[in-house]
Amino acid sequence: MEPQITSGQKTAVTSVSFAKRWREVHRAGQEIAAMAALSKESLTGELERFPEEIEAIGGARWTLAQETLSDIDAMLRPGLSALRAIAARGQDTTAPALALWREFHASRSALMALTVSQPVAEVPVTAERITA
Repeated sequence: MEPQITSGQKTAVTSVSFAKRWREVHRAGQEIAAMAALSKESLTGELERFPEEIEAIGGARWTLAQETLSDIDAMLRPGLSALRAIAARGQDTTAPALALWREFHASRSALMALTVSQPVAEVPVTAERITA
């Protein structure tokens, strides 16, 4: 009989898995950056802290982050395979790698924006206030 996993244990497993997948996506991004002739980006600072920060926020943002990371990974895998095939033929990978890098960077930036707090307006903005 398999042991029962409590919700706390499940969260711990999920967060470890998320952090591992985050590092793997970062490594793929670094490989793409190299093929695009871009400088390497270290997994430090906010990039390194992102998995812990988004998990601490929890709720819908945590769920969305997990789904979005899976989407980014799904986008990168075939693109990276194609770039490796181009490189294996001895062809220049710069332009297609740069296009994939831009998609990766934009997607990753949107994902990381989930940790940014949105200020709450103290007074609702209504049409009357705008025209006044």
